[in-house]
Amino acid sequence: MDARSLARIHALGRVVVGGALTVAPRRAGAGWFGRDAGRPGTRVATRALGARDVAIGLGTAYAAGQDDGARPWLLAGVLADATDLAATLRARDDLSTAAVVGVGVIAGGSVLLGLWFQAALD
Repeated sequence: MDARSLARIHALGRVVVGGALTVAPRRAGAGWFGRDAGRPGTRVATRALGARDVAIGLGTAYAAGQDDGARPWLLAGVLADATDLAATLRARDDLSTAAVVGVGVIAGGSVLLGLWFQAALD
């Protein structure tokens, strides 16, 4: 499988995760935010985070299917994921160890993939 196909699969995974955060913020956010996932303010932020990921994922999937133009979308994903990782690490004392490790692996891996994809595609 080539880098373009892998980038599209990665982007569609972002759409799925973002959709879950948007539609079911309490359930989808529980692994990250714990009991706070059910609080109204947390649900608002979780939905907004999910919508961000849906938009970035759809833009990336479309652009990766074209001959060029994926780089800005990929870098937007890298910025979003790096911010998720940094914010999680900053709040690590208030989050579960599983949440910190999980976000570390997922967001950190996504940053590395996004950087690789943008170098390979454009």
